[in-house]
Amino acid sequence: MPRHANRTPQRRLEPLPLWLQTVHVTSWSTCKTFVFKMAILQELFQQDHWCPRSRLRGLSLVSQRRARGKGRGEAEEVEEVQAAQEESRSEKRKAQLARWRDKFIQNIQSAGLLLEKVQLVKKTVHYLKLSAPWDVLVYYAEELCLRAPLQAQPHPDFNTSAQILQKLYVPNIMADSVPNRPVDYYTCAFRKSKMEKFLGSEDHENYFTNTQRHRIVYEILARTVYGKRKRAEVGVARLLNEGAFKAAFPLHEGPFELPGFDLPPDQLNKRQVLYHYWARWSKWYKYQPLDHIREYFGEKIALYFAWLGFYTAWLLPAAIVGTFVFVSGIMTMSSNTPAKEICESGGRYLMCPLCETCKPWNMSDICPMAQVGYLFDHPGTVFFSIFMSFWAVTFLEYWKRKNATLAHHWDCMDFHEEEEPPRPEFAAMAPAMEENPVTGVKEPYFPEKARISRMLTGSMVIVIMVRLCVVMIFLVTVIIYRSIVSVMMYETGSSVLRTQAGNIANISSSMVNLALILLMGQVYTALAEQLTKWEMHRTQTQYEDAFTFKVFIFQFVNFYSSPFYVMQSCNTGHCLHILSCCVCYPCMLICSKVKAWRQKKALSSVKKAQSGLEPQRWEQDYELIECEGLFDEYLEIVLQFGFITIFVAAFPLAPLFALLNNWAEVRLDAHKFVCEYRRPVAERAQNIGVWFIILEALSHVSVLVNAFLIAFTSDFLPRLLYQYKFDNDLHGYVNFTLAYAPPSYNYSSHGMCRYKAFRDDNGNYTLVYWELLAVRLGFIIAFEHVVFFVLRVIDWMVPDVPESLELKIKRERYLAKQALADNQEALLVSGRMAHSPGQCTQRRPHPLLPSL
Repeated sequence: MPRHANRTPQRRLEPLPLWLQTVHVTSWSTCKTFVFKMAILQELFQQDHWCPRSRLRGLSLVSQRRARGKGRGEAEEVEEVQAAQEESRSEKRKAQLARWRDKFIQNIQSAGLLLEKVQLVKKTVHYLKLSAPWDVLVYYAEELCLRAPLQAQPHPDFNTSAQILQKLYVPNIMADSVPNRPVDYYTCAFRKSKMEKFLGSEDHENYFTNTQRHRIVYEILARTVYGKRKRAEVGVARLLNEGAFKAAFPLHEGPFELPGFDLPPDQLNKRQVLYHYWARWSKWYKYQPLDHIREYFGEKIALYFAWLGFYTAWLLPAAIVGTFVFVSGIMTMSSNTPAKEICESGGRYLMCPLCETCKPWNMSDICPMAQVGYLFDHPGTVFFSIFMSFWAVTFLEYWKRKNATLAHHWDCMDFHEEEEPPRPEFAAMAPAMEENPVTGVKEPYFPEKARISRMLTGSMVIVIMVRLCVVMIFLVTVIIYRSIVSVMMYETGSSVLRTQAGNIANISSSMVNLALILLMGQVYTALAEQLTKWEMHRTQTQYEDAFTFKVFIFQFVNFYSSPFYVMQSCNTGHCLHILSCCVCYPCMLICSKVKAWRQKKALSSVKKAQSGLEPQRWEQDYELIECEGLFDEYLEIVLQFGFITIFVAAFPLAPLFALLNNWAEVRLDAHKFVCEYRRPVAERAQNIGVWFIILEALSHVSVLVNAFLIAFTSDFLPRLLYQYKFDNDLHGYVNFTLAYAPPSYNYSSHGMCRYKAFRDDNGNYTLVYWELLAVRLGFIIAFEHVVFFVLRVIDWMVPDVPESLELKIKRERYLAKQALADNQEALLVSGRMAHSPGQCTQRRPHPLLPSL
């Protein structure tokens, strides 16, 4: 056998000592016997007698039976050759992955990381444990602008409810004493030259937190080259996509289960503290330990849970008011004069047939729907729409204050503008280096005109995809499906089903619509991800914001298209009860917990594969589910926010259902991150990103949509006009809204039929129609002007940054100057750095890291 047949696809590494603690694990699958078999097949394929063409040229005309036998032999040989070709390609692919893997490991060793390889007996998964020594941590702490502690300070109290209850001397059952709360410091940007002025710098083993170590190690993994730079063969993420590695993740800090024996709370590990004081269902009414979440998962995940908890707390007043409006509708239902007239009309109002083959029907047939419809269409819903418009904007204004306080408390207030480094993928693919106008340091640069051109091209693709998906969805669900269901309802012969055929078709089509949305969403998300990568955004925040915006536009059009269709098809009023079904169903279905059930099922399936031996920490974490980020979590809640603000006039109980859902959502998400997910790499963030811009846009859209909802899909304005012109008690209102069919529309056997419209006997619009149209347009203009004016007043009255926080920021800057500017030259430098002394001013090439 030739010598290359015995070649193994990867270089064997000697285990290296572990430094401090394991902070990152990379694993891949190998199988010696499988590789050896592939090498044999490659050698056999290179021999001449495996080529099918030489056999085909030597064929001669023989008897039919011999030809058939020989043909079958040739077919078998062709199949064998094809199989050998596939196996050869598979072997080459494995050899390429092995070369990439070896080069990557060599480069991360050159960058200064320490490695320890764990090769388990009778297992096909091998683990490579990584850690960073002190010199590497110090260099990258300055490179990544990590924050260094200057002086300890008291913990601030961020819970407004706790402050109010304390002033009222009321016991606060929501407060909880969580052990080992992280110390709060005044901080500045880390500098190696000023190490002695930072608190705890002499303790090399505990100075950097685990999340900081994770961030540093992952930064090295993301920057390390393993192939050709021009082909973007850089970073562990690309290797994971190529299949060279199976996973790369930080380790959890021990098990989350509490020990069987009594243990003081301050001796629990950080994961156990989060599980016991946060992720359990019994803590549903307690404040979230945000500082502990930030310490374990990083600022980005902590900000998500802070925003979710803040939003859930603000849903409480909206739920109370919405429930009150709904109950008031029930209590006043008996005084609904139009519904009484409909129920007591008998055969007085003969309505025109709903289709060519249908028969006329009586208005009294829809008596139950008229009574139920009043619950969603009474004067209280108008008040609630105005209330929710004010609620949405006030909630966002106070969240900006809360976000600013948390960002300063977690040392990431200036992260996006001044401290966030370029994305590793951007650094690898950028064609040039340019000087950063803020720091004065050369950084990877991509021409702005080229980026704008790519973004415009991507926007065109997005628009085409959105239009294509919407056309497909509406073609199937709105046109074809609704037509089929309506015809089926008409042919049943039941008067109730015939009169409610449109409603049944609307509700059932929304279910089919949602299924198509979920299917098309998978395709669209993959396309949006590739387009966002192609646009070459500089920072991770810009990349995520661009991707989020693309996907949300698609989801916005899809999820909200069905309620909007109901709005435009209900041009005669009495449709809010139909719209409420379309709003309530997807809202509750979006918040379903099918995903959580699938995760638990996947977790139980991998546990069955465990052997009888006690698994190591890295084995247990590898068997957990990979954390795919916060996009789905944000999308679910933001869509919910859109439903309860844009269509709140149709369903006053939506805030109550959202509140109940979010109480469960907080604990479900907490349990997923603590117990079911692999530990994600801690990421810094200043705010919730583009999601806040989306929330602001939804709050403004909700004002206009609610104005149109009340004006054109509600009976509020027609009733108001009738009360002003004719009867304040609405007697005769039903007859007022009905018109007689024109003479050409003759049903002599049934007499003159009626239909809902403001037309005369000839089918022309009456003066009342034009008066009502003017009232509707005037209401829309007045509604949005008044609401937007009040919103601007609220924006002006509520500052984005509290006064107490501004004082803390000034104090921190003063301490940073004292710590970092120990001579006049340094003071001049800090003066040139505008309002943020202590920010990173230079980046030096690491002596051990390959040039990027």
